[in-house]
Amino acid sequence: MPKYKAVKYLRLSDTDDRLSESDSISNQRKIIDDFIKNNPDIESVSEKVDDGFSGLVFDRPAFKEMLEDIKGGKTNCVIVKDMSRFGREYIETGRYLRRVLPAYGVRFIAILDNIDTARENSADDLIVSVKSILNDSYSRDISVKTRSALAAKRKNGDYIGACAVYGYTKSRENKNRLIIDEYAASVVRDIYRMRLDGVSAARIAGELNSLGLQSPLEYKKANGLPHPTGGFADRADSKWSATTIIRILKDEIYTGVLIQGKQGTLNYKIKDLVTKAEADWIRTENAHEAIISKDDFDLLQKILNLDTRTAPGENKVYLFSGLLVCGGCGGRMTRKTVPYKGIKYFYYCCPSGGKNGCHAPVMLKESDLIECVTESLKAHIRNVASLESLLEAVDREAVGKELVKKYTVQINENERRLDQVNRFKSGLYENYIKGILSKQDYKAFKAKYSEDSNIIEAAIARLKADLDDALNNRGERLQWIEHFKQFSDLKELSRKAVVQLIQSIRVINKKTIQITFNYEADYMKAIESGGVPADSMAEREVV
Repeated sequence: MPKYKAVKYLRLSDTDDRLSESDSISNQRKIIDDFIKNNPDIESVSEKVDDGFSGLVFDRPAFKEMLEDIKGGKTNCVIVKDMSRFGREYIETGRYLRRVLPAYGVRFIAILDNIDTARENSADDLIVSVKSILNDSYSRDISVKTRSALAAKRKNGDYIGACAVYGYTKSRENKNRLIIDEYAASVVRDIYRMRLDGVSAARIAGELNSLGLQSPLEYKKANGLPHPTGGFADRADSKWSATTIIRILKDEIYTGVLIQGKQGTLNYKIKDLVTKAEADWIRTENAHEAIISKDDFDLLQKILNLDTRTAPGENKVYLFSGLLVCGGCGGRMTRKTVPYKGIKYFYYCCPSGGKNGCHAPVMLKESDLIECVTESLKAHIRNVASLESLLEAVDREAVGKELVKKYTVQINENERRLDQVNRFKSGLYENYIKGILSKQDYKAFKAKYSEDSNIIEAAIARLKADLDDALNNRGERLQWIEHFKQFSDLKELSRKAVVQLIQSIRVINKKTIQITFNYEADYMKAIESGGVPADSMAEREVV
């Protein structure tokens, strides 16, 4: 009758080469079965398999089941193909082999490593330790190579995610490149459009659900696309929700920017993910085709940072939400509804009021405010548009006088230094031949001058590139004008126009407000450069 009731333990991690038969589950099973056939004192009573689990951790389901069987007396022998199948972390592996298994009287056999605790000298501590350290070292080596390969791909702008973000799909020709999924991208564009028009995230989600549009997770499932657990779906029914909408609105990937490496593990033995510092993230511009323009994305981030609450039953965010400031106390003004004879009137007022410290509380009718802001915005847009041709000439002149002068001076100075370093360097050999310098000093000075020369040459190249870029892209400094020109035919005030063009509206009293427009610094600089009248200042008082 067999003396030992053995459990066959098999393990294969995701990092093992699954195309190799040597470590496959079937091969491990065959080796163990052949061993048991040739050892009549051993009887197989169970088999435990951990497929897809690293040997660096012992929190594996089948391994824990095996321990329970050992504690319950169901088995008194553990057989593995080799020690690496049992575990690769040498400290924990040693603890199990030297303390845990012996404490329960369990025989341990690693067939290919010729380790059998029932045989004298076959399980020598030195042999076990060396084998464990080698297995641990192997895992560390695999981890280093994997991390290096992934880091290289990230720096190269390759997408290494398991599945594509909603709106994109992986290219069939290159799995590390994202291409636009036209259907999903159209939904993303609609989400941005509605939010720019002032529709709240909750309302957008409700609209998409009412149209029967599948949420990102459901869409990927229905189309057989890879999808993460949870993903954008934050509810059990996988419907669109405000959280899902906000995630999409905040994801810069839709502008063509790829940001990777936000999370990682501390080392190869710890599998818990930690968030890295933003400085360690790997950012790649223009990694793939954009779905949303950079301007719209930046505008959306500004909108998301504003107070955008809506009243019950409202579909959109209030026109001036987050932008209206009380001139008396600096607090944000709130919208108030006043019913009178069956008609609703809307006002903006200071929530603090005179009783709570505001020395000049104001209550302003919304219709008057809209009319005033609309006319002021139209006038400012006309002023900005009239500046364009003048500023182009001023900008070209500024480039010629300022940037060219600045970069030329810096380039000339660096070239002078480079010439000096090269002269010193060329004289070293002559001084060495004459015996003025020793061989050691000659080598030291030559290395130093070579390093200085490389640094200066790199600086000159960078300065020349900056100068060339400035000359060829001078018009980019005037792009702020386009933000105003796109609203040149403005007839009715919209939330998008208000948020994109206005920084704040300060209510001084019932007849006076001060509007501070966006791009104030650019506008003021244009005034100084172009001789524009003072009444066109970015911050204007409107009566």
